[in-house]
Amino acid sequence: MKLHELSPAPGSTKETKRIGRGHGSGQGKTAGKGHKGQKARSGGGVRPGFEGGQTALARRIPKRGFNNIFGTVYAVVNVCDLERFTDGTVVDTELLKASGLVKKELDGIKILGNGELTKNLTVKAAKFSAAAKEKIERAGGKAEVM
Repeated sequence: MKLHELSPAPGSTKETKRIGRGHGSGQGKTAGKGHKGQKARSGGGVRPGFEGGQTALARRIPKRGFNNIFGTVYAVVNVCDLERFTDGTVVDTELLKASGLVKKELDGIKILGNGELTKNLTVKAAKFSAAAKEKIERAGGKAEVM
């Protein structure tokens, strides 16, 4: 194969629409903009979210509560979910992601104490609930804060 023999994949390229090139082109005269009005003008149109002077949706919907932009959001995993790992495994962020228990780690991973654990695991996470820590240690494992 030579450089001059290369061509784009079929359907990956389209002919450009040549507007304003006479009546015969099918896109002549008003160039697909219709007759007059704000959207027909040069530089015309409205900003995103503008509703023609009607109160915008973002202002019509009631607001409630407080959104703390500095708050910490943890990806949570229950103790019963750790039962799938074999004895002696070191459970960390990478392993939890690989196994599909956590999609995004957000600000860290928190282990909660829902369910039972019988396996001896070393669990490394950003935070543990008191119940989770107690259940992991009762099963013979270790709860290490990263």
